[in-house]
Amino acid sequence: MSVSVDLAGKAAIVTGASRGIGREIALALAEAGAAVLCAATNEALLAETVKAITDKGGKAQAVKADVALAADAEKLAAAALAAWGRIDILVNNAGITRDNLLLRMKEEEWDQVLAVNLKGCFNCTKAVVRPMMKQRAGKIINLSSVIGLTGNPGQANYAASKAGIIALTQSAAKEFGSRNLQINAIAPGFITTDMTAALGDDVKTKMLANIPLGRLGTPRDVANAVLFLASGMSDYVTGQVIVVDGGMVM
Repeated sequence: MSVSVDLAGKAAIVTGASRGIGREIALALAEAGAAVLCAATNEALLAETVKAITDKGGKAQAVKADVALAADAEKLAAAALAAWGRIDILVNNAGITRDNLLLRMKEEEWDQVLAVNLKGCFNCTKAVVRPMMKQRAGKIINLSSVIGLTGNPGQANYAASKAGIIALTQSAAKEFGSRNLQINAIAPGFITTDMTAALGDDVKTKMLANIPLGRLGTPRDVANAVLFLASGMSDYVTGQVIVVDGGMVM
């Protein structure tokens, strides 16, 4: 038996929507009926995401934004309110990597990753909670990573940012639960994206050996978890981390 998610009449903001997991999340929310404000720094790729949605009859707008800047996060919230009069769903997906061994990691490599991944999540959450509280309803979904649960050599900055997102998620869930806001995180494992496509076959073979389901995940696997958390099916779920990794870190 298939279960469909109906988000008709809902308005969503998806950051990092220009490609990969973020684009798939935006498409999935639009397919479920939500109007989607797509945000990223790459305007050309962002336009492609919006076109993919509108070509199928969905509602979407693009806004160029750097989530590390509080003013840009506020701009996203204002644009969604101007377009649709409400904000029901925020997906904090924007993220970058600047990998390096800790002893070689430059201060700017640490700062850039924490600014986009963690501060960006904080900025956008802060920008949307007031309208959500007025509605007495809202869903915030933060993209963490299994690396935030396990750590990873050469990714101290990325791991710290993704672990921080989990702590931020839990703290915000406790602060805003009384206002009927559900705030959760998703921790994807190895997902087929441009980043994993560049990995060698030997690396992929080692990855698969640690995944009980025997395959890499797809962006749609992550988007499906977002759909659950964005829908009424998750109204009694908050402060949680849903791990979408094929069983890799259980």
